[in-house]
Amino acid sequence: MWLLRPPGVYAPQGDSELLLEALAGTTFPPGARMLDVCTGTGVVALAGARLGAREVHAVDISARAALAAAWNARLRGLPVRAHRGDFLERATGRFDIVTANPPYVPYAGPGQDSGRRARAWNAGRDGRRFVDRLCEAAPRLLANDGVLLMVHSRLCGPDRTLEMLRGSGLDAAVTARRVQPFGPVLRARARWLEQQQLISPGQRHEELVVIRADLVPARERPEREERSASRQP
Repeated sequence: MWLLRPPGVYAPQGDSELLLEALAGTTFPPGARMLDVCTGTGVVALAGARLGAREVHAVDISARAALAAAWNARLRGLPVRAHRGDFLERATGRFDIVTANPPYVPYAGPGQDSGRRARAWNAGRDGRRFVDRLCEAAPRLLANDGVLLMVHSRLCGPDRTLEMLRGSGLDAAVTARRVQPFGPVLRARARWLEQQQLISPGQRHEELVVIRADLVPARERPEREERSASRQP
């Protein structure tokens, strides 16, 4: 798909593809409201509109990204509203579908690729600066039976993500995985990642995961928890 992408806006890559695949396998209720966090070019928001979301909000802290998402939607005549700002400030109401491809690359601090473009991937020393915020906000963003789909690297701890989401009362699981070679950013940080014991010596690949979390209405939770427990080894 051709997309307008101004300089500095995150280009769709393997993580975007994995999230799109997960979204395509998700059921959209009639009249679904969707929120796409860290939208970049808007590629996931556009897919949501095509899959049946009646109202799609695409949010990014980057003005260029918000503009790109708005124009990419307008060029295709899709019902996507792009917003510049923090997703917690720009999101209003609750959503049936929330998608997120947040920054998740561990970052040492100033001096390690800290320019404006790097906002699209830098996420603190453990890579969880934005992932944790999304986990904490998810119960407030989702409607009953709403679904969160978040993609990130195993480098920043999917088990921690599952723990946080489940601790908030959500039904969460890893639903997709993909192993791919390091891109330019991770290759440049490989030695530092080794020093932090975030990767094994010589490792030059990462595993991406999509985590799905469902906001289950309180009346259905005991039954779902019982089914979930029965599936445990």
